[in-house]
Amino acid sequence: MNIALSDHFDYKKLLRFVMPSVGMMVFTSIYGVVDGFFVSNWTGKTPFAAINLIMPFLMIFSSIGFMVGTGGTALVSMRFGENKPREANRIFSMLVYFIIIMGLILTVIGEIWLRDVALLLGATEEMLPYCVDYGRIIMMALVPFMLQNLFQSFLVAAERPQLGLYLTIAAGVTNMVGDAVLVGMLRLGVTGAAWATAISQMVGGIIPLVYFALPNRSRLHLGSAWLDLSALWKTCSNGVSEFMTNISLSVVNMLFNFQLMRLAGEAGVAAFGVIMYVNFIFISVYIGYSMGTAPIVSFNHGAQNRRELQNIFAKSLHLIGLAAIGMTAIAIGLSRPLALLYVSYDAELLAMTEHAFRLYSLAFLLCGFNIYGSAFFTALNNGAVSAGISFVRTLLFQAGMVLLLPLFWQLDGVWLSVFFSELLSLAVTVYFWVRLRDKYGYIAPPKV
Repeated sequence: MNIALSDHFDYKKLLRFVMPSVGMMVFTSIYGVVDGFFVSNWTGKTPFAAINLIMPFLMIFSSIGFMVGTGGTALVSMRFGENKPREANRIFSMLVYFIIIMGLILTVIGEIWLRDVALLLGATEEMLPYCVDYGRIIMMALVPFMLQNLFQSFLVAAERPQLGLYLTIAAGVTNMVGDAVLVGMLRLGVTGAAWATAISQMVGGIIPLVYFALPNRSRLHLGSAWLDLSALWKTCSNGVSEFMTNISLSVVNMLFNFQLMRLAGEAGVAAFGVIMYVNFIFISVYIGYSMGTAPIVSFNHGAQNRRELQNIFAKSLHLIGLAAIGMTAIAIGLSRPLALLYVSYDAELLAMTEHAFRLYSLAFLLCGFNIYGSAFFTALNNGAVSAGISFVRTLLFQAGMVLLLPLFWQLDGVWLSVFFSELLSLAVTVYFWVRLRDKYGYIAPPKV
């Protein structure tokens, strides 16, 4: 039985609706973990560090897909709530075509500047060829990668989150099998890992494109469209928080790598690479939940159903709080086994990675509320507040902490910088929740 955006959501129905989105994001992170596992264990520390050095640059380009997907989903879902399905589909189609054109342009730019960027990021003579080989192959699949990021959000708005999960599983299995064959069996190293990732992105991006282009039973259909600058501006300004998040994470990761190269050398970058792979598994739960609930929030905002907004907001805070406690405990408890997956071949690197991950895991107590807070205001079509939360969380506070704390705690200051930045960000998130509660009505007024 399909669940409609207009339904009333109890805990059971809410979890049923959002779990495919959570599963989609978790599975995406898991096959990323597998990718790193093969590279680290079959090619060694230097190629693994090289991939993690160039990856932030590659993610900057893909962030446009996230921006248009989240901002566009909020706008399209609100149009459905306003009972304007034809306009919703026209905007959806325009955004898909926009992403394809932008992806082609950015592919050319990325291929031209990749080597220079790798040098700018601090690639050593040994790391540089791995950075270039991996990056150039990934850039060739940029268009489907951006489409994959776009459709992850729109499949929820189309009330087909299960299809999004199935496509993610298909892409993930493709990547993992590709890694096993190209890296594990054929020993193609970072080139094999790059091709495995690129092919999986084609699966995740091209199949949903075909689905929406053909007749289907969902709310959304790919058809004729024209350039609507007003809708495009609304989409981009509303989704700018997700764009800011991905850009900021890429910039901050570069800053992390710079500090780690200074304090611990190549081993520090490799340890941070392990943490980033595993970190995404945990935060993907929060991202998936936020992605899954966003169309519900947008629909009810468009329908002016404040009672259901209050219901979703309250239940979401309860669920995120429970998840925060559970996942932090799990992360700390599994710090050694997870480190062993990647760097069991180097005792010193293993000890560094295990210790670093224990400290880093404290951030899972807080980050879920900030991730949800930013996504919640995106769903309400308030891109300015959403972007503000994302900016202070992913750029201002993290950059400040990673520069400041190592002055007092050296390497431990790097690992703890995310926890302290999340703590400061939570104060900002709560401030906006309280300040804007009357405007949107997502907190019930006290009973007199």
